[in-house]
Amino acid sequence: MDAHRAVDTIEKASVESPTSKGFKENDGSPSYEIDPEAERKLVRKLDWILLPLFTLICLEKDLGMQGYDFNIAMTVFYTFYIAADIPSNLILKRYGSIWLAILIIGFGLVALASAFVTSFTGLLVTRVFLGITEGGTLPGLVYILARYYKRKELVLRIGIFFGLSPSLSGAYFLRGRLITENISLNRMKGVVTTVVGIVLLFTMPGDPSTTRMLTEEERKLAIARLDADQAVKNQGRKEKTTWRLVGRSFNFTTVACTVCFLMLNLSFQGLSIFLPTIINSLGKYSTVQVQLRTVPPYLVSAVWSVVNAYASFRYQNRFLAIISSVLLMVIGYAISVATTDPHARYAACFLMVAGGGPSGPMFLTWGTENAAPDTMRAVASAAIPGIGAIGALISVWTYVPADAPNYYRGNSANLATSSTICILSLGLAFYLHRENQKRARGERDYRLENKTPEELEQLGCRHPQFKYQI
Repeated sequence: MDAHRAVDTIEKASVESPTSKGFKENDGSPSYEIDPEAERKLVRKLDWILLPLFTLICLEKDLGMQGYDFNIAMTVFYTFYIAADIPSNLILKRYGSIWLAILIIGFGLVALASAFVTSFTGLLVTRVFLGITEGGTLPGLVYILARYYKRKELVLRIGIFFGLSPSLSGAYFLRGRLITENISLNRMKGVVTTVVGIVLLFTMPGDPSTTRMLTEEERKLAIARLDADQAVKNQGRKEKTTWRLVGRSFNFTTVACTVCFLMLNLSFQGLSIFLPTIINSLGKYSTVQVQLRTVPPYLVSAVWSVVNAYASFRYQNRFLAIISSVLLMVIGYAISVATTDPHARYAACFLMVAGGGPSGPMFLTWGTENAAPDTMRAVASAAIPGIGAIGALISVWTYVPADAPNYYRGNSANLATSSTICILSLGLAFYLHRENQKRARGERDYRLENKTPEELEQLGCRHPQFKYQI
């Protein structure tokens, strides 16, 4: 693929390739010719419909507490969040986007119930159901995007809705008690989310082959685009989910991206505790002033997330985009460990937040676009953020009140993990490059021998013609 084309023409290379002139059914029916201009119009339409909707959904953020009550409540939340992700995405693959609407309705009802909680026990109960309903939301959104966009297009879309939303919601959340602890507003949030979920029951885009948001001709084009992006053409059909495919999903690429995502979560979640403490040490500020001063690092992160995602899309390289961000984290944590000067540590927070913002979406994209067939893509897009959420669970106990105000233990741990991410990313990039070279030399062609059409379809990313994205 040509990595240097602009956004509005980057698809042209795939259209001109021998395998991308449309799809050809297994029964020998004629192929569908992709018109480049019609394809660009379709992509723009998808962008204007899907990205604003998905970004809005991702802007939800749950409430916090103080001291170890916060740690316990968040541990319960993340335990059920992690457990829900993969099963939820497999249900979504089977029953369609209506499942995602049900999750959002459930999330809204739980948020509404949280406004009436008067005890710590009640809080824990709501955290259980919040983890279950919120756990499948992000993986579900990523999976749906992967059903509409080509692999190389995913990075910009996931980078926008997932990279931008946590940064903006982080800025909102860290103003926290100025807004979210107002009980009446919590009730309103729950009502609004529930209503949005009900609306999504009727408006959430379904499968590209049946969705009502596209015309018949656009649906044909959408399926042709998916086929043009796959080693085995199946007209967008979903293969049967099997335990073998689920198990195969946990290959080196998925595991590496999951471990890196876990380490990133450890950092990003801990900052919500560390940052206000640093600002408190800068001077005598009121609670409102402290919370407002936590916003700028997250706004910088939002800008960098979009720039980073666009650069990765334009030059079609995930490794360099990740390294450029993670190195910012390494520098930031090195400063926070090496000095107790509040001004230097506040500056370091900009580097840590900016570096962490786009890195999570980038690893999620890297793992998802290198996973095939559909079952493996559903599992990978759920496992990376789901199992990766263990990092957020650990951070709750790494940044503990007893370690305040310097949080030396938490910052030292994150310096180590961010450095490890750089090493793992380099190892993954080397592995994928080496595997692509082997396929180009024909060293994986033996996998095609004596295979039925169904077995060939299930090869997915193991197919000799599947080229990994580095």
